[in-house]
Amino acid sequence: MALHGQTVLAVVPARGGSKAIPRKNLCQVGGLSLVGRAGQVAASLPWIDARILSTDDLEIAEEGRKHGLDVPFMRPDELSGDLANSIDMWRHAWLEAEKHYDKRFDISVLLEPTSPLRHAEDITATVELLLAGDHKAAATVSPAPAHFTPHKCLTVTDGLIGFFHEAGARHSIRQTIPTYYFRNGICYAVRRKTLVEEGIILGDHCAANIIDRHIVNIDEPFDLELAEFLLEREARLKSSGGAAAR
Repeated sequence: MALHGQTVLAVVPARGGSKAIPRKNLCQVGGLSLVGRAGQVAASLPWIDARILSTDDLEIAEEGRKHGLDVPFMRPDELSGDLANSIDMWRHAWLEAEKHYDKRFDISVLLEPTSPLRHAEDITATVELLLAGDHKAAATVSPAPAHFTPHKCLTVTDGLIGFFHEAGARHSIRQTIPTYYFRNGICYAVRRKTLVEEGIILGDHCAANIIDRHIVNIDEPFDLELAEFLLEREARLKSSGGAAAR
């Protein structure tokens, strides 16, 4: 089922290696593995034409299959190391999927398992943004906390504090700091030409879907605890009729 006449491929990237959290993509949040959560959200969207998992790990592959993801290939070693980049991995997955399904995909979405608090509507909104204008790509972003912005960041050289931003000394009040955003990994959406032909994810004409609620990226063990807390909090607010506001 195409969306607005565009065929859509969902790619979930989940390699087996992880330094900070061993077997990270199989870790559970809310009783479900990170890979499983990404797979279930993708499976809930009927307008996605194919949902695949890109992995180099047999156990992760089996977990993905349990939650609605196809595994038509195993990711090669050269795209599975710590220094492998997302563009090459995604392009490989896209082309391999087209071979497997004997089908050309106009658009693809990348759903990183390490962002487990995504909603199905986040993905839909991102793709709708991509298609709404002459955009090459679209991505979800979150407002950066004021104390992590360039105006608040410091350097330490030879034990002495300096300002990362030359105007940092003048911006001690949060309200005077411009709004900055960071990539939250919930969803990237690109046209085929953008990624497969030009080798770009974020570049010019990339639309922003701003996610203004608490999210977490799983990078270290504490993030798993934080994700559990936020998931439980979201469930409580939903059951009480509230909203998960920032």
